[in-house]
Amino acid sequence: MGNNYSSEIRTGDVLTTWNSSGTRILKYSVEMYHKGLNEHKLISAPEPDILQNKVKIQAKKWNEKWSSILHKRQLNQEKEASIEEAARRTEEATNNLIEIDNLLLHTLSVDDTVDWDSLKRNDHYPINYPEPRIKKVYPEKPREEAPSFSLIDIIIKSRKQKKLQESTSRYSAMLMQWEEQKKSIDEYNQSLEREYEQELQEWEQKKNEFLKEQEEYNKKIDELKELYFKHNVDSVVEYCDMVLNNSEYPESFPKDYELEYNPDTKILVVEYQLPSIECFPTLKEVKYVASRKELKEFYISESQVQKMFDEAMYKITLRTLHEIFESDVANAVEAISFNGWVKTINKATGREEINCILSIQVKKDQFVEIDLANVDPKVCFRNLKGVAGSKLSALTPVQPILQINKSDKRFVESYEVANQIDATTNLAAMDWEDFEHLIRELFEKEFQTTGGEVKVTQASRDGGVDAIAFDPDPIRGGKIIIQAKRYTNTVSVSAVRDLYGSVVNEGATKGILVSTADYGPDAYEFAKGKPLTLLNGSNLLHLLEKHGHHAKIDLKEAKKILADKAKG
Repeated sequence: MGNNYSSEIRTGDVLTTWNSSGTRILKYSVEMYHKGLNEHKLISAPEPDILQNKVKIQAKKWNEKWSSILHKRQLNQEKEASIEEAARRTEEATNNLIEIDNLLLHTLSVDDTVDWDSLKRNDHYPINYPEPRIKKVYPEKPREEAPSFSLIDIIIKSRKQKKLQESTSRYSAMLMQWEEQKKSIDEYNQSLEREYEQELQEWEQKKNEFLKEQEEYNKKIDELKELYFKHNVDSVVEYCDMVLNNSEYPESFPKDYELEYNPDTKILVVEYQLPSIECFPTLKEVKYVASRKELKEFYISESQVQKMFDEAMYKITLRTLHEIFESDVANAVEAISFNGWVKTINKATGREEINCILSIQVKKDQFVEIDLANVDPKVCFRNLKGVAGSKLSALTPVQPILQINKSDKRFVESYEVANQIDATTNLAAMDWEDFEHLIRELFEKEFQTTGGEVKVTQASRDGGVDAIAFDPDPIRGGKIIIQAKRYTNTVSVSAVRDLYGSVVNEGATKGILVSTADYGPDAYEFAKGKPLTLLNGSNLLHLLEKHGHHAKIDLKEAKKILADKAKG
């Protein structure tokens, strides 16, 4: 911040005047000008020293005034910058909240079908065609020049002859040197040509490898597409994985899930990690407080955060169902079983926990009839018989309707030997009487902790066993009907209807159906909203392990064993 003023002494700035008594008086003056303030002033004094002091005083006044103006300008600029920053951050916060609010609506304007052609590589080989080498050219061929002869040379023939021979010798030497240069240039150019041909050959080879690799990759995409339309298990899972991976969510949200597809039932199980409440934006507005010269942040209330979290959980669930069903052009998925998990820190123990807070199973033909643009996500979820706590933000765990068995070894590996059941015991091929007592003993152990008892009431050689459990628990207890199906094929809805009829006829509080196989979508659909629990082969193996037993279920092997027994 300089003085930013200029002063100059004009010609004739020493003035001569006379007072009334006739005495001559000298007067000195200077004109000062401040560019920033756009002010000027004429200052005069009787002595140069006094004039200089006046100039300093005026300059100080102007500088103080100018500094004050600059300071105010700076404050205004800072204030304007802060106000702009507050507005920018407020807009960003508003957009973040809107993005959460539109989680479900966003996907309705997106075609979730996988574009197979976009997955293919159609790149040009990135390395340019080799440039030909610049070859050397031959120097100009020497010219034979006739020697010049003097009068003496003409008169004395020997002298003339000598000059001719010398000229011929020089030309021959020059010609020989030229030929050597040509030979050297030819060798150099041939070397360049060989290098270029080698480089060109390597370029062609690498280009062909690049195109071949690209062709093989595109071929795999075509094969994946073909297998997907043939409902191949791995291809269906890969396709659904691509669909969910393409779905755009806020960066703070995790994108982690596991998929399992059953080709017999055409049910896709989705184990989905939902965002924790800490992943959600809470900033609502940023204001500039002039009195404190600072930015102040305003946040939505805790109840608003919890409401936003609950709504988002339902929206993500419906959105995932929509994206898979809409994109499934091969009609490989007839139903989806979705389990939403949340990873969080238990405030009481300080340990990380992951809980399933909602679970739903929906058939495609039922879901596609819903207009998601106009639904209340929670009401829609409940109407589809989804299972969840009253407040999802409480992270109350629920039992998944159908779950991926991450340690399931039914079809691949066997379990360790334990008690009377070992790794060679295929539950789906067991003798029906052995299977009957196994189920009875299993549920006896299950209900022993509450003082209950289990009694086998009926058995039949079709592989099914009926039992009644009496649970003394005053809240969830009562009479429980248990039916088991040693099946190698998908359990139909008729078996579930039969169980429900038994529950009604017996006046029981609950019915449990245990099968070595899995259930069809109709079976799960019928069980919704009813006091029925369906345990498939995976659930049965887990229940066995819980009580110290290990076994396997191999449906293909069981079919062969039972067929051989039938022939014998």
